[in-house]
Amino acid sequence: MADAVQGAHQGVGEPSLTGLIERSAELKGQLVAFAQSARFDRWLTPLLLEAAGPERRLDEGAVIRITDHFILRYRLPGGSTVVDRFVAGRKDLTAADREMLLGWRDPVEGIFEIQRKEGDAVVLLNLVDDLVYRAYSNVGRAAFRGVSRGGFLHTCLVPVRPADGAWLVSGAMSYYPRSNVSEIARAAIELATSRPELVFRNPEKIEQGWQRMREDRAAFVEFCGGDELVLPPAEAEDRLNAYYRHRQEAAVAGGQPGRARGRRLPGLDLPFFELPRELADSDTIGVIYDEVDGLNFYADYGMLRDLFANPACAGRKQYQDLLRTYLREESITPLPIRRLAAANPGTADVVFRKLLRKPGFTWSEHGEALLRRRKPWYYENEPRPGVSVIGDRLSQLDAGRQ
Repeated sequence: MADAVQGAHQGVGEPSLTGLIERSAELKGQLVAFAQSARFDRWLTPLLLEAAGPERRLDEGAVIRITDHFILRYRLPGGSTVVDRFVAGRKDLTAADREMLLGWRDPVEGIFEIQRKEGDAVVLLNLVDDLVYRAYSNVGRAAFRGVSRGGFLHTCLVPVRPADGAWLVSGAMSYYPRSNVSEIARAAIELATSRPELVFRNPEKIEQGWQRMREDRAAFVEFCGGDELVLPPAEAEDRLNAYYRHRQEAAVAGGQPGRARGRRLPGLDLPFFELPRELADSDTIGVIYDEVDGLNFYADYGMLRDLFANPACAGRKQYQDLLRTYLREESITPLPIRRLAAANPGTADVVFRKLLRKPGFTWSEHGEALLRRRKPWYYENEPRPGVSVIGDRLSQLDAGRQ
């Protein structure tokens, strides 16, 4: 277990922690009012209506949680957030105010075990990233009245900049007593496996994740005979379920807990994996377990493979549309196009020349630049493992060892 904080300290001449927390309360109130103004209705209202469902019911905690996510993380047209626009439009903000507000764009979401109270703060262990946080509330210690050591909080934290090691509760905060430990452990595991980026806030977990993924990929290659499959959807599901069942049986036999990924379901006699509907309706599914990009699934990959194998297909609209989709969609990384171009060096140039109507295009010279133009988001961040790592404390709680 690693510590995210050791304490909250200010240097000489810097504002006190109390002053920073008081100022954060003022800024958060102004920011919420800004986000709830008419200028953002077209984005915030649909999010609330979707969460409310057909019965149009949404409790106060859900409204707060959705609004807070919208303010800090929702990407508006152009890529900015609400807090970005707030800071850009407020010329009266000090440099310290701007540092505080912009630091909130990277909140820590998690399920936290309460280790102890210290004055106005609570010291929390995030069961998702296995880091310790000293958290405050901008309404004071009253926010933590009724929470007890050993209980759990589901909330988001934002840094109190420029204070070192101090965090603020942001948005809704839900408390669960120790008696809810089984449900909490399952919820934390689901959060960690469905959103690995939350786990990898902890640098120690990144290398562990790469190691786990290397092991999992090697087992996949051994079981499936390679790192790439092209199958009809039903056969792809069957093959993956057989693989996951094989892995879980091996893990149980070896006395190690199974590692969940995707939409696996617990139990050796139940399916582990189910394709999303948009993939299940495809003629073929490409399954690629890459060393860097991890395990991914691609719709109509067989047709795309046929295009690169037979460039005469490049003159047909359905093949052109499919390749354009692979180039355009943000849900598709450069991986499948790179693979097919590398596997078909004699035909890749012809395919792209016909698609782009550029007779001088060559994949070796222009391919990477094309991918960078079409998929800049892929190159903006360091790659992360596709396999989550469950921390020691969460493993203990899940196993009933409290």
